[in-house]
Amino acid sequence: MKQYMPLLNQSVLFGGLPEEHLDAILSIASEKQMKSGEMIFFEGDPADGFYMVADGMVKIYKLSPNGKEQILHMFGPGEPFGEVPVFSGGVFPANAEAVKNSTILFFPRKRFVELIIEKPHVALNMLAILSKRLRHFTVQVESLSLKEVPARLAGYFLLLSEEQKSTRTVTLNISKGQLAGFLGTIPETLSRMLRKMSDQGLIEVEGRKIRLKDLDGLIDLADTGRLDAAEI
Repeated sequence: MKQYMPLLNQSVLFGGLPEEHLDAILSIASEKQMKSGEMIFFEGDPADGFYMVADGMVKIYKLSPNGKEQILHMFGPGEPFGEVPVFSGGVFPANAEAVKNSTILFFPRKRFVELIIEKPHVALNMLAILSKRLRHFTVQVESLSLKEVPARLAGYFLLLSEEQKSTRTVTLNISKGQLAGFLGTIPETLSRMLRKMSDQGLIEVEGRKIRLKDLDGLIDLADTGRLDAAEI
């Protein structure tokens, strides 16, 4: 498992911890190989530990009673998921699925709790990332419940700009179909919005690269939800 030391050292959850702490964390981890489309856990499964993506990508989603999928998160290398039950216990509140062939690390809850009791600095890092996740969910819930789809898309680009520390160009780390699911819309509507935002000089789309041409306009769109000229 030593090969995963750089991954942990650069991860949002464990980055900056001393090497002896990282060694202790790796000592309780196990590696799992997942094929594209394979389920990692289902909503309601007992939460007996949490995971980190070592390679590939994982989506976290919920299904409505009529089977509509709402993507909550897309996670890539170095990103943890399912970590809330480490503190709360209970069951997983959503589904997790590999969206490409992936390698993930599993950290069992019981042994991890013993570890953070022994090394509380590990828990401090976890609290920081959980606070960030809570902020993300708050923004997402507000967008899905109160804002129209154009505002959600503009807000998503602004969030990517913040996360990627770039005010000029952002890169989508998920497909446009997955982005539509994340925003609570359908691919056809997303394509129309991207064209309209491009026509109005807000963005420029080059594959998965999105150039943010009018940052003030995107901020206004995220706030008001109004696209000029026509309704989506």
